[in-house]
Order: sequence, then C-alpha cells, then structure tokens
Amino acid sequence: MSLTSCAIVMMGGALGTLLRYALSLVSLPISRDLPWGTILINMAGSFAIGLFGTLTLASGRFPASENLRLFVMIGVCGGFTTFSSFSLQTLDLMRAGALPRAALNVALSVVLCVAAVAVGHLVASRLNDGAHQIAQIDIEEDA
Repeated sequence: MSLTSCAIVMMGGALGTLLRYALSLVSLPISRDLPWGTILINMAGSFAIGLFGTLTLASGRFPASENLRLFVMIGVCGGFTTFSSFSLQTLDLMRAGALPRAALNVALSVVLCVAAVAVGHLVASRLNDGAHQIAQIDIEEDA
C-alpha cells in the first residue's frame, strides 16, 4: 500500500460518494415504502464492478492499470454502494414493525445486486471474448 494508491482510492471514494448522494436525492420521490434509492445504488454499483472488473483485466479487451482499477473498483464503487445505509434502513423497517417490507428489502437488494453484478460480468465477458475472471488482485474482491 503506497501513498499514491491511498490517494487514488480516496479520490475514487469521494467521487462515488458524491454520485451516491446525487442518486439518493433524485430517487427520494419513489422511496416512500421501500428505500428504492439504496436498492438502485447497490444494483448500479454491483453492475459497474462486474462490468469494469471484467472488461479491464490485464487479459481483457480494455486492460487498465492497477491504479485505474483501484480508483474505480475500490474507490468509486466502494464510495458509491451503500450497504451500511441498506442495513440501517432495514433495521428501521424492522423496528417500525414492517417485517414484511424489511424482508422484501433484504430479498430485493440481495437478489437484484447479485443479478446486476452477474449481468455486468456477462456483458463484459462477451466483449472480452469470454473472460471468466473479474478480480485480478485480492484487494479488488474486498471492494
């Protein structure tokens, strides 16, 4: 871990956080019964990490430097996705006695986000002549 890598991840995280904030504001009108903004953010982040991670492999169609992959996968996607918000919103639904909505929030978030990362990977894999890999260094899996 170098100072340069840390700065790259911080810049990506700042951008991801700003994007999350903007999308949260835009989605407020549809988030009355369920936190749709958080669900959409997590789906978009899952799709993005699946797509970018596969497309930019060293053996991929658009190979990217380790620094660019750190910026996008750890920084932007890490700052953009909102698992902590999802957890808090789910707890709030449970504490309010809305157990069916809390369960629906968990089910939708997990299923849709896993599906989004799979679709992102599938799209990139097709563009990448069948690549099966997404992460190429261990830290990318911790995004």
